[in-house]
Amino acid sequence: MQRRIIFKDVKIEKKHIGIVAGLVVLTGIFSFILINRNSSHEKMINTLKYLSEKHNSISNPFNPESKVAHCDSLLRLKEYSHDINLLLMKASLDLKVGKEQESVALYDSVLQKMDYMGLGGIMPDVAIAYMRLGERSNCMLNHTGASCIFPIKDGGIHQIKTGSQKAIDVYQGILKARPDDYESKWLLNIAYMTLGRYPKGVPREFLIPGLDADTIDKVRPFKDMAADLGLNVNGRAGGVIVDDFNNDGYLDIVTSGWDLDDPMHYFQNNKNGTFSDLTAQSGLTGINGGLNIQQTDYNNDGKLDIFVLRGAWNSQGFGNQPSSLLRNNGDGTFTDVTSSSGLLFFQPTQAATWADFNNDGWLDVFVGTENSGMDDKGGVHTSMLFMNNHDGTFTNVADKAHCDVTDFVKGVTSADYNHDGYPDIFVSTLTGEKYLLKNKGKQGAIPDFQNVTRAAGLMDNDEGTFTTWFYDYNNDGWPDIMVADYQFQTSLAWYAGAYAVGKPVPKAGNIFLYRNNHNGTFTNVTKQMGLDKVVYSMGANFGDIDNDGFPDMYFGTGNPDFKSLVPNKLFRNIEGKRYADVTTSSRMGNLQKGHGVAFADIRNNGIQDVFIEMGGAFAGDSYTSSLYVNPGQNGNNWISLKLEGTKANKAAIGSHIKLTFTENGVKRSVYKDVNSGGSFGSQPLRQELGIGQAKVIDDIEITWAGTNAVQHFTNVAPNQFLHITEGNNRAGIDHFEKLSYKSRPEKMMKMNMNASTPICK
Repeated sequence: MQRRIIFKDVKIEKKHIGIVAGLVVLTGIFSFILINRNSSHEKMINTLKYLSEKHNSISNPFNPESKVAHCDSLLRLKEYSHDINLLLMKASLDLKVGKEQESVALYDSVLQKMDYMGLGGIMPDVAIAYMRLGERSNCMLNHTGASCIFPIKDGGIHQIKTGSQKAIDVYQGILKARPDDYESKWLLNIAYMTLGRYPKGVPREFLIPGLDADTIDKVRPFKDMAADLGLNVNGRAGGVIVDDFNNDGYLDIVTSGWDLDDPMHYFQNNKNGTFSDLTAQSGLTGINGGLNIQQTDYNNDGKLDIFVLRGAWNSQGFGNQPSSLLRNNGDGTFTDVTSSSGLLFFQPTQAATWADFNNDGWLDVFVGTENSGMDDKGGVHTSMLFMNNHDGTFTNVADKAHCDVTDFVKGVTSADYNHDGYPDIFVSTLTGEKYLLKNKGKQGAIPDFQNVTRAAGLMDNDEGTFTTWFYDYNNDGWPDIMVADYQFQTSLAWYAGAYAVGKPVPKAGNIFLYRNNHNGTFTNVTKQMGLDKVVYSMGANFGDIDNDGFPDMYFGTGNPDFKSLVPNKLFRNIEGKRYADVTTSSRMGNLQKGHGVAFADIRNNGIQDVFIEMGGAFAGDSYTSSLYVNPGQNGNNWISLKLEGTKANKAAIGSHIKLTFTENGVKRSVYKDVNSGGSFGSQPLRQELGIGQAKVIDDIEITWAGTNAVQHFTNVAPNQFLHITEGNNRAGIDHFEKLSYKSRPEKMMKMNMNASTPICK
């Protein structure tokens, strides 16, 4: 009876707080803003701080800290101090807040008090607590570049073995009772890997063979050097931008984390193979949160600004957070101008796309919002289209433009898919609906969009989708669509284990690739391109790791479940005819959760490295970001193009690039639009294109966004950085130093790890 009273009381309290949060949160926010008479920048900092405090609530699904405090308060009462269910709840919550040692100690204590018949249901939770303890002791506190890289070997093998060994004992007990528990079988094999005992040490009846086998298609291994460069920020899921924010030609790095307590970081490139964390000097301190960040040039001043998107995944009104527009002041600082720009809204979002939707030479922004359908007390959320007023302000015209989508939007992207000169919009949602919004074209006026999804052949499945982008995977000159499925009914470890033993896995986080048919329709070519794989993308991007001119893809994987321990995935594009999974040979299959991804030639050597912002939804699921340094895959040539619009928007976003060249006697072309890439990670607007073994580029064709004016540059030598200004028929040549990175001593890397952002609040 006591247990029923306890959990009834907890539910009642949650319900009451949820109702209060839903009814007053917006009123409280706006009242707070009205009485706060500081600058726009200070207003945003104070608003985010205010919301963070409000979110410390037991009704907030992503705030286990408040629930831990609630459990502690109950456990201090004599009548509840030995309640088994409450103790188990506390152990689970301790894991979420990053107190693994306390979690396993509490589980051990509870197990001593329970009879055998009551153990089965909690043993998977006990096992993952031990797994997380092992990861904390080794992958976090004794981090190396090989930590958690699947298949685990060499420097990734745990030195402190207690956590994994205890997990193995528990998983073997589970599997003896339930041999077909694919989740436990997968995690057991991973635990053996962490101890260097896979496959020979795994009992035959529990072994999943071949997890350490490589694929036929291989690439040279990348090396994670984030710790060497001081870029290994401990954080939760978030975004990344790799671009040049101070206009010195060298690429800087900005990161964010999704919680309103997670700080942004600004790492400036020192032009000598090192970075400096200039967050404090940049004015970004206090501009917290952001599951996604993007660069833009909203005011056409040639300095890249930052758009921070907040509130995604939160329900019960906790997603009603402001996004931020941060103006680049050109002196190494940023100022929040959200309120004065007209972009102040309180909607849950992580998805936006910047483009010149009415071809007037100024960037507009479409923002997709989330309606979770989970009795959300935060109100109805409708997607927005903000048109640029040319004076630093924007006006939302989504209803007039017929693009006011009301759905659980998770990804948006834009491109001119039908070659009519106007950028269109594609929207992915968790409800299974997809939206291809055709821009009907109104020069300089409010655009008008038409939903042509069904006619375009994009409704061949009803899976909920997430990560998405337009790109030309086969270099036929027409934008194709990649969109990733994100349906799951259990932990991703179960799907990974079932797939590994050959069990059919329906609706298992696949990638869907739609080929543009050049007539307004698309064909699903997922299977023939070799992409019918279990992935579960939380964030991804595309680039060209081998400079063959065909875009490759890297996916950060996961979901909030701690047992969803599956590798991030790298797919290499084989001449536009198929994709090959090269995760194993690349050494980029981090088992921890991945989010924002950016491909970028950070070293100015023509070779793209890959940065990924790591971490899950809870403080206990934080992880360090990675910079995977590409050793170079071959001697292929490349060209790097920085486009500057005059009549087009200054950043030239939406402009089309076509390279034509002859390689090994065969004439071919490579196509790319100016944009920052995929979902939840933004790579440089300086476009980096591979041309294979071609010794000269016969023609560079630029079709400028907005005007659709065409320029040609012929007989161009490869392996150089060009600056092309609209209307100027002479390309400028930029000269940058090639950079190299030095490995730091292990001791120094561990010191830096301990000095990084705290793992827990």
